[in-house]
Amino acid sequence: MPSCIFMVKKITAKEPKGYHKEVPGTQNNLIMYNNIKEHLNSLLTEIKEAGLYKGERIIVSPQGAEIELNTGQKVLNFCANNYLGLSNNHHLIEAAKEALADHGYGMSSVRFICGTTDLHKKLELKIAEFFGTEDTILYAACFDANGGLFEPLLTDQDAIISDSLNHASIIDGVRLCKAQRYRYENADMEDLERQLQLAQGQRFRLIATDGVFSMDGNVAPLDKIVSLAERYKAMVMVDESHSAGVVGKTGRGVTELYDLRGGVEIITGTLGKAFGGAIGGFTTGKKEIIEFLRQRSRPYLFSNSIPPLVAAAGIKMVEMMTDTNELQDKLHNNSEYFIGKMTALGFDIKPTRSAICAVMLYDAKLSQDFAARLLAEGIYVIGFYYPVVPKGEARIRVQLSAAHETEHLDKAISAFSKVGKELGVLPAF
Repeated sequence: MPSCIFMVKKITAKEPKGYHKEVPGTQNNLIMYNNIKEHLNSLLTEIKEAGLYKGERIIVSPQGAEIELNTGQKVLNFCANNYLGLSNNHHLIEAAKEALADHGYGMSSVRFICGTTDLHKKLELKIAEFFGTEDTILYAACFDANGGLFEPLLTDQDAIISDSLNHASIIDGVRLCKAQRYRYENADMEDLERQLQLAQGQRFRLIATDGVFSMDGNVAPLDKIVSLAERYKAMVMVDESHSAGVVGKTGRGVTELYDLRGGVEIITGTLGKAFGGAIGGFTTGKKEIIEFLRQRSRPYLFSNSIPPLVAAAGIKMVEMMTDTNELQDKLHNNSEYFIGKMTALGFDIKPTRSAICAVMLYDAKLSQDFAARLLAEGIYVIGFYYPVVPKGEARIRVQLSAAHETEHLDKAISAFSKVGKELGVLPAF
């Protein structure tokens, strides 16, 4: 006879209506969170009362010289990293569309598993050719490139000598590394030499610097840095995020500006600024360094590849920049025109050789009020203050673009003049 299996249903008492079973520890967790909630709300209130709360304006149009906000206001954008005006370039859009059709939307994997396409490899080659380096490795962002650079290469036997105004991503990358840390004052070569002398006891030495310092707009004196590196047997790493596409006759960054193309060991950079404004970062340099990063760099090993459509647009971008210098020339002309006019008006402008114009206001609340008044005039800028810049160094950072026309620049200059007089930054007469 076939066996029979009888299912016996376990009968339990019904829970009263509205009953909620208490999860162990829930009450303690609520008490704990309420404590930090009260603390955070207190801090947020202080920030708001000081007029320093960072709100986010919502854009409902493509990025460009002129953008539309969700309020319906159309404004001129002077605070994007869209240096070459490529964020909405139709050639890049078409390249991305073709890749979307041919290669799909995303990779769903990291590079060494199944996240590498022909487009990724081609872009890496194009970037190396552009900078005159030996090989390139792609990351999801330059923050990841910098975050994953130092720890694989250096140990507690080694030294990193870092500029005091380096980007937060470099600072965080250095923190993840066990190397001995030395810090020199911004672009101060005497101080750099002192730190290099102190670091002679370490096995390997690496000088780390931004190419263009993002808040001030000044360019690192790379020729002098390389000279000191040679004297004290150090390698050099340059973050070209704000200089690639901007600095140098053909936009190849500070290594081109100082005739040092291919002359430093490591360059990091981003596709998110002059190079199309999307996302993605890279490290390019000596082939052994790049090969080792592929084996040990954690953001590379544990983060998805950039989407193929971003890689395809990046390839097109490099090809465009190689074919013509039109956008770089226009950007350089726009920067010289705007900075010259603003200086003539009497604004305190940080010395710059880039497309960044730091209009110094020093007071944090003033920078917020100034930016709000400019928005009412149709000029979109942001006030920067501590902790983004040092205390007492508040400013409005104006970023020029090849997308700006002369009439855009004149409108911004006129608005700055008007608001500057209204707020007492400029003489009223």
